[in-house]
Amino acid sequence: MELSPDDALELDRQVCFALSVASRSVIGVYRPILEPLGLTHPQYLVMLALWGDAPLRFREVAEMLHLDPATLSPLVKRLEQSALIERVPVEGDERTFALVPTAAGMELRKKALNVPPAVVDRLGVSVDRLMALRDELSAVIESVHRKTD
Repeated sequence: MELSPDDALELDRQVCFALSVASRSVIGVYRPILEPLGLTHPQYLVMLALWGDAPLRFREVAEMLHLDPATLSPLVKRLEQSALIERVPVEGDERTFALVPTAAGMELRKKALNVPPAVVDRLGVSVDRLMALRDELSAVIESVHRKTD
């Protein structure tokens, strides 16, 4: 589809606008679901990373979540203060540490199993459509990273 120069600047034609609104809207759906768990959405993402692959070095978590260390650091501190994660020394490297869920953090994982189905229910979109959307967004993210690397 060919766009005229004026059409190209219409707000509802902007990919960035659709992504921004979709992101805020979906994160808004997560908020009341995560609140009883005592987690914000960014904290939930950190916990997901650790539930899947702990122990992880701080740098590995930052890379997985596409966050800079200055953004990740306060999330980690809050999760430590909540006794959901802890730092453990990395054998053979005194300067670095790994992050692991505590027993309370692992217990929280059991409760978090209810998050994905609750989100799907509130969105009212089939799992197949959501997975297809995730795959498309992952392709966009990969494309952006290829262009900027």
